[in-house]
Formats: sequence, C-alpha cells, structure tokens
Amino acid sequence: MRSLHYVLITVGILLLVGLTSTIQFAGAAPAPVTNTASLPNLEETFSNESCLACHQNPAFSVTLANGELYPLFVDPDEYAHSVHGASGYLCVQCHVNFKPEMGHGFTFESRREAILAFNATCAQCHYGQASLEKDSSHAAARESGNLESANCSDCHTAHNVQRLTNPSSGELLPETRAWIPVTCQKCHSGIYEKYAESVHGAALVGEGNPDVPTCIDCHGVHIIEDPTTTAFRLASPQMCAACHTDPQVMGKYGLSTQVLNTYVADFHGTTVTIFDQVSPDAETNKPVCYDCHGIHDIVRVDDPKKGLQIKENILIRCQACHEDANPNFPDAWMSHYIPSPDKYPIVYFIDLFYKFLIPAVLIPMGILVVMDFGRMMINRFRKPHHHPTSERHEEVTPPAGISEEAVATEEDIKSIAPPQSEMEAQAEESIPETEAGAAPAEIETADQELEPAEAPDEVPSSPPETSESDAPDEQHPSTTQPDDEETRHD
Repeated sequence: MRSLHYVLITVGILLLVGLTSTIQFAGAAPAPVTNTASLPNLEETFSNESCLACHQNPAFSVTLANGELYPLFVDPDEYAHSVHGASGYLCVQCHVNFKPEMGHGFTFESRREAILAFNATCAQCHYGQASLEKDSSHAAARESGNLESANCSDCHTAHNVQRLTNPSSGELLPETRAWIPVTCQKCHSGIYEKYAESVHGAALVGEGNPDVPTCIDCHGVHIIEDPTTTAFRLASPQMCAACHTDPQVMGKYGLSTQVLNTYVADFHGTTVTIFDQVSPDAETNKPVCYDCHGIHDIVRVDDPKKGLQIKENILIRCQACHEDANPNFPDAWMSHYIPSPDKYPIVYFIDLFYKFLIPAVLIPMGILVVMDFGRMMINRFRKPHHHPTSERHEEVTPPAGISEEAVATEEDIKSIAPPQSEMEAQAEESIPETEAGAAPAEIETADQELEPAEAPDEVPSSPPETSESDAPDEQHPSTTQPDDEETRHD
C-alpha cells in the first residue's frame, strides 16, 4: 500500500514537471517558428488550429466578474494576414498565461482590465517600444486612474496587427501614414474632424499625399508627449521646421524654406528660442507657429476665411496679442520669405544698398582711428632727448698747422671777451654829451669818432699763446677787462 502511494506521488511530480516545462516554454521570449519538427508535442497540443477550433466561432465569449461579456472570437483570415500570423507565431507565444483547462485562467474583473493586460504581453518582444510608452501621456493618464487611455492593442489591435514600416529601410509605408489618423480617431474624433478638413488632412486622407504630416510626425509614436505643456509649446517651431525647411518637399509646392530662419530672427522667435534653451518649463507670451497658423485646422495661406495672405485675416491674428494694432500693422510681415528681386524687391535693394554703404563708411573710419591711436602711443612712449645749453660744448677742429692746445674753447673765449652789455655801456659813456642846438656837423663828427677802427683783414682763429703769468685768472674774469675807450681811440 505504501509502495503504491509512492508511485502515485512520483507520477504526479513527473506530470507537474512536464506541465511546468510546457508553460515555461510558452512564456519564453517569442520567436518565429521556422522548424516545428523539433516541437512535435507543442504543435500537436497547442497549435493555432487547436485554438481556432473554438475561437473561430463568432459567438464564443466569456462573462467576466463584473457581468460584462468579453468576446473571444478570432478571425482566422485576419490573423493569417497579420504581421504575426504571416511570420508563423503561435497563439501561446503571446498568451503566456494560457492554462490547459476550461477558461484558460481568464479571470479578469472587467473587459478593460483584460485589454490593459495585453501591454505586458506585447512587451515580451517589443521591449523598447514598451519602455517609451511608459513615459507617454497615455501611460500617465492610466496611472492617474483613467483606464480608458490608449494601450498597445487599442492602436495596433490584438489579432490583426499590420506591418507599418519597411523592413529594410525602417520608414513608414505609404498606406501607414493614412492609416494613423484613422486609428487616432477612435479616441480623438473631434480633433480628427478638424484635421481632415485642414490643408494637411485633406491632402493625406483625401488625396493620399505622403508629403504632409500625420499625427505621429507632431506628437511622436510611442512616447507621445502632453501637448498642453510649456515644453511642448516652446519646442513646436522645431517640429514644424522638420518639414518646412526641407527643400525637396517645399520645392514641390513653391513654399519658402526660410520659415525657421525668419522666425528666430525676429523678436518673437528669438525670445522663444532663448526660453526653450535656458528654461523650457518657463512660460512666455510670445507666439509660436500654431498661435498664428492654427493647430489641427491649418488652412491654405490663400484661403479667404482664414488664410494669412489675406490682410484682414492676419490682422485678426495680430490683434489677439496686439489689441491696438491698426490695419497697417501686418504690412511689416513678409510671409517668411527672404527679400529678393522677385519677392519684396524694394526691401531687397535697400538692404543691398546698406550692405555696401555701411562698410564703405566704417572701414575708413576704423583705419583713421587706428592710425590716430598709433601716433598717440608713439608720442607718449618715445623718449625725449635733452641737451642743456650749459652742458653743451662745441668741438672745434683746429685748422692744419695749429695744435689742439692753441684752440680755445667757447668758455675760454667768454672769459676773455667782456660781455656785450658792458661794451655797449662803455661806448655810451665815450660819446660826448652835446648841448641842445649843436650843429649837425658836430654830431656827425662825434659819430665818426665813435666808429671803431677797421677790423684787420685776417683774424686769427685762436688767441696768441700767453705765458702762465700773463693768462687771466679763470676764477676772476672781471680782472681781465679790455682797455677803456680813451685808450682805444688814442
């Protein structure tokens, strides 16, 4: 009896181990099943045909704990043409909590709870996208209690997931761009109606034009940001510039590619750019692109009701911030075009004139300032050469045949010759006083007597040599005075 008990326990353990191994394999990281021969038991027991035997019934459903009816129908054709079915994925590779029993462990309280549980299922393969989605505004809304916020299956569906990108290039397929707004319409129907009538939506949804932006081009794919934040508003000019600065796209429609440059060059754009770089969370009242052009209801610029090429329409936009703007206020706006001979020629030629005038004036002025400053520095730092008269001695070169000792210096000559003032005084004393009324002849005679004797033809270049006893005393030059006037006249 005891032996039979041990046998039953052993068989039970083996069955439990086998079932656990099967469930663990089903919950492993999914991969395309390319060689099902290596998994004969799995394919036979949990093949897609086995699941569809029940789930292809349109009436197949389950009642949840709150009384809601949850449909369990799966269209075999839709799944076969989906990206997962075409790749050969098994149902149990996504439904990792599958249990081989009635109900398969489907014990959710509500239908929405069951749908939200699919996020964890998708994250097994798409971990990168799931991580981005956790930081999106959708995930933030779910965490705050709004369980109706979108999750993976709300956008991609559960069994009819379509391929959205080119496998080789990773770019969106042409049909994907038109499919995205229709998908977003499930939750944002009011915004979709505005977008479908706008210049972008009408071209994409109505004409299938792939050049216009779709929802994810502005709002992102999985990390969808909250568009009501200040950071989103300040970054919106760069978002618009992604398309409107592309020469290849804008060239098709004759639109200017200078929208970003002209915007950031004016006061509005400069302020917004500084706020975006320095303090993206700080609010500013300066307008961004969609403040003037609209958000989802953007129209053609020549639209008679809202187009900004119409002066009355742009004036209404300007008066939203500038209440006192008069009808001439919008004339300064050049529609994001750089002036050229074709666009705004008057502004272009005036600007060209000043481009030549300003350098022609400033460059010569700069040269003059530099030259004046250089001369001022030279005059300030040049060392002056001082030659006091009392210390200056002129060198006298003796003529040939005369020794240097016979040459008198300037000081020796000054010590020998009496000062000129004394000679003039002595000359005045030698003139005899004349009485009033003297004859002119007598005055002329006196004048002739005062004339000095004629100078000799040759004046020696140096005084004659004298002995030491005859040399005048250098310390008392006053003792060596020349003869008085009477002696000279005798």
